[in-house]
Parts: sequence; C-alpha cells; structure tokens
Amino acid sequence: MNGTKTNHRISAYQSGYYISLFGAALILLWIGIFKFTPTEANAIKPLIENHFLTFFVYNFVSVQAVSNAIGVIEIIIALLLIFSVKFASLKRLAGFGMVATFLITLSYLFTTPGVWKVVDGVPVTDFFILKDLMLLGFGLMILNEKK
Repeated sequence: MNGTKTNHRISAYQSGYYISLFGAALILLWIGIFKFTPTEANAIKPLIENHFLTFFVYNFVSVQAVSNAIGVIEIIIALLLIFSVKFASLKRLAGFGMVATFLITLSYLFTTPGVWKVVDGVPVTDFFILKDLMLLGFGLMILNEKK
C-alpha cells in the first residue's frame, strides 16, 4: 500500500513538473514572440531605460532592436526548456537563463519610476510582471535539480 502511494506521489510530482515546464515554455515563447511587435517594444522601454544594468542600451541600438534581442533570449530559453525533456543536459542552461531573466525583470519593480501606484489604499503594480516570481522559483528548481 505504501508503495502505491509513493508511486502516485511521484506521478503527481512529475505531472506537476511537466505542466510547469511546458507552461513556463509557453509563457516565454508567447511573450518572446510579442517582443517583436512595436507595441511591446515601446511598453518595455521605460523598464529598460530606468534600470541600472540596461539604461545605456538605447544609446547603441533602437527600441525595437532591444526588444527583439530580449524576445530572442526568451524564445531560446523556452526552446531549452522544451528540449530539456529529451536532452537533460539542456536543463541547467534553461534554469540559468530563467533565473537571470526573471531576477532582472523582477528588479524592474524597484527601478522603474511610477510602476507602483496606490489604489484604494493598496499598493499595486502592473501585475503581469509578478508572474516572473513564479517563473524565477521554477528556474531555481530546475537549476538545483540533481538529475
């Protein structure tokens, strides 16, 4: 009986892992593709130009080129996640890419003026960026996986 419960737990864990993996890949792929649009390029401009690590990039390349580069990075990480199912050696690269990407994007919450607002006495932000907290956590899980 105990072995059945253990197998069920492993199966549930594996199912959750793969749902998270493919969910993260879908989000990265979708947002990465969206980075190639002028709407998204302009939307991320205030984030990029007010960050201590990225403020200078617009001195060298266009708003769209920066957005395209970020899109390529997000798409590559998504593909690494997907292919890590078959090629385990890609898992660490995907995890590292996720951790680096989402640490930077979450830091925009603290470097971009006006990103926080108070609505009815509650501090709020553009909630789309908060998905990166979960994705950062999943990236850390992947990076620290022992397999």
